Amino acid sequence: MTSKKQVNKKKSKTSKSNSSKVKTKKAVSKKTTVKKTTAKKTPAKKTAAKKTAAKKTAAKKIATKKTATKKTPAKKAVSKKIPAKKLSPKKIKLQYSVGDFIVYPSHGVGEITDIQTFEIAEEKLEMYNVIFDKEKMTLKIPTIKAKEIGIRKVSSRNEMKKTLEILKGKPKVRRTMWSRRAQEYEAKINSGILTELTEVVRDLFRNSNQPEQSYSERQLYESARDRLAREVAVVEKTDDYNAVEKLEIILNDATRKTSSENTII
Repeated sequence: MTSKKQVNKKKSKTSKSNSSKVKTKKAVSKKTTVKKTTAKKTPAKKTAAKKTAAKKTAAKKIATKKTATKKTPAKKAVSKKIPAKKLSPKKIKLQYSVGDFIVYPSHGVGEITDIQTFEIAEEKLEMYNVIFDKEKMTLKIPTIKAKEIGIRKVSSRNEMKKTLEILKGKPKVRRTMWSRRAQEYEAKINSGILTELTEVVRDLFRNSNQPEQSYSERQLYESARDRLAREVAVVEKTDDYNAVEKLEIILNDATRKTSSENTII
């Protein structure tokens, strides 16, 4: 009996020891799993922290960019205002003065009677007051736009003398339709160039011995002749009537010479 009790005691001890071993093993396995889970969780926290930090830095960059973009237009506006101060009418040197005779391309010779200053859109603008006696018209021309429009000063005596030599040459008439030639003549008359205007007068002139002109040809000739005569009158300090007479004397003499040369040939 004693031996059986001892055996049973031994068995109970071994079973207890085995159960304690199993418990310790479970506890060890739980610790390892806890360590593993903690080891796994810590990188996730770090990555989350990194992401939040990256988001904060990105948000700061965007904020700085927005502030930079908001500030730049103010700088541009300041840079635009600086040239406006430079373009004050006081600093612009006027090309013409009161009493000067000028040639406006599409209207001919006019006289500057006054230089007026107007305030437009809170800016001062100087203008030439030009009177055209022939057309009975007055124009106000901005001083800064005079060169762009094509305004020029009346030619000198030497320039006029050389230009009138063109009238003594042989007329050059192209063998094209009259409508096309009429457009070319009108463009030359309104160009404001003295030599081109003189060429039109030479090419369209007809004396009494030559065939008659059409109504449109005669109109173009008279407009070109009167405009040229007006400039001749201003340069030579005479009136328009005497200037027209001078031009037609030169033209008649030139046509007589060319006709006599043609008969000799």
